[in-house]
Amino acid sequence: MDNKDSEAEIHPLKTEDVKAQENHENFVERRIVKTSGLSRLSRWRTAAFFISLFLCLIIVFAFSFIIPCPERPVSERTWFQYFNNAVPYQFLVLEDVNEDKVQDVLFAFKSSNGSSSFNVSCLDEGLPSPCAFIAAMSGTNGSVLWESPAAKDVQWLQCGIQQLGTAEAPGCLVVEKPLSLTAVDLQTGAVLWRQSSDFGANYTVLTPLSVIPDMDNDGVEDLIIFITKGGQVKTFIHSGKTGQQIGSTGSLSVDGNARYIRLHLHSSSSYFLFYTESSLYAYSLQDLCSAALGMEVKLPNFQPDPHWEKHIDHTTHRASLPRFRDIHYLAEVPEHSQDSILVVDSEMATLINTKDLRTVWTLNVSHALREPLSGYYKPDVHSIVLESEIGPNRKKVMIVESESGAVQWELELNSGAEGPGPATLPTADHRSAFLLWGDYQQPGNETRHRAPLSKLYLFHPSYTHVLLELRDSTDQIIAFTAALFERSHHACYVLLRGPQPGKGPGLVSLMKRKLKEDVLVSKVIWLHHMDGDNEQYIRDRLYRMRFQSRD
Repeated sequence: MDNKDSEAEIHPLKTEDVKAQENHENFVERRIVKTSGLSRLSRWRTAAFFISLFLCLIIVFAFSFIIPCPERPVSERTWFQYFNNAVPYQFLVLEDVNEDKVQDVLFAFKSSNGSSSFNVSCLDEGLPSPCAFIAAMSGTNGSVLWESPAAKDVQWLQCGIQQLGTAEAPGCLVVEKPLSLTAVDLQTGAVLWRQSSDFGANYTVLTPLSVIPDMDNDGVEDLIIFITKGGQVKTFIHSGKTGQQIGSTGSLSVDGNARYIRLHLHSSSSYFLFYTESSLYAYSLQDLCSAALGMEVKLPNFQPDPHWEKHIDHTTHRASLPRFRDIHYLAEVPEHSQDSILVVDSEMATLINTKDLRTVWTLNVSHALREPLSGYYKPDVHSIVLESEIGPNRKKVMIVESESGAVQWELELNSGAEGPGPATLPTADHRSAFLLWGDYQQPGNETRHRAPLSKLYLFHPSYTHVLLELRDSTDQIIAFTAALFERSHHACYVLLRGPQPGKGPGLVSLMKRKLKEDVLVSKVIWLHHMDGDNEQYIRDRLYRMRFQSRD
């Protein structure tokens, strides 16, 4: 013991070195153990990385080469479809029937049998021959998707109703006379239900039909239908699921033959405006449902508009608007904050603000030919297209700014009495391309002695001095429409030609044509010349024009 103490006194650091060496050995041993664990963990991480990379490569390879991608339908630039021994109705409806994200074409014709593509006849649905067929044509190539004998005679065709019967897909509603309602599945053409009523003669169904909230609690929205007869508007509510009438028949008193529009003041306030030649009546949706059901109805989501309620005489339901003479058309005009009402009578067009029911502007427009059409002359500034008769076989087309009533552009055309109406297509510059029918004659070169031809013109506000003549037609045009067949591109127009309704059967043709195909070979018409004008430059610029859907 003494020796050890002596040794510690002589070499005081020796003991500490020994301890330090022992501690170092222990640390090195622990580090070796820890490093060994990290090494094993690193190998697992490396293996996991390569396995993940290998799986990703397999997935990429599978989707690229093994699993085929869904084929995008290739739309033909032009297609035709013909029906023999038929008479077309004046309806053209565009809907995506086969869910390929391309608009398809629905139309109606009267015949004893369908086309050769489908072996169907009127007798298959228990209808007398000839009868009215509804047909759906593929927007991509014009092939017949389905045909359905739907009614004895079509008075109105309305598609895109979100749910009819038990089908989850949208449907079409066919109105025939004597009054009968037929619901047709949009995807298959199958008849979902039929309901008929007898109102005698001399009545008119007001169109379009309106969809209202579910009144019979069967989970399907219902339909409200109006007919006019003898200075009265009769109101019916029919189940969207079965077609059966709900409740009784309501009656509204008016001073003449009425028409109507539905006005959406905001998301929870819906009013129906009925107008005759000299009067305007306003009913809330809640009032109409109460009248049709014969009892007071409280719609859960309906909120009456307090300002409109002040301007409605609740005894007669007349709206306290300015007095008009011989009202021809009533139209809802969309605005940035809230929609307005455009009233077109025999002398002028008047825009009324729906917030305070005050007149915004008036414009002299005599002998309006058809309902106003919406478009955009300036970027994102709403415009109205008005066509008015200015003489025998002569009309004026005006594009009017909706906010101010200023005439932005106008053109006079020769035109037959039954010529097609205009159409607009949205363009990527937040304006519209305007499609007009008529027969333009250069000043000083009018030839009034001959009947006007049906020519289709394209006008775009970027070239206010230019018209493009796209095509002329000597055939009888029954219906015309234009639309973007695919979202934000594929601008096309559709022509339905054939015998006039009421005449003997003949050849019916349906044509879809891509607009740009006509622009390439169009004739450039100079309304007035400007320096540097070049026909091919104008065609090229308008050919490269892009279209964009408006949400």
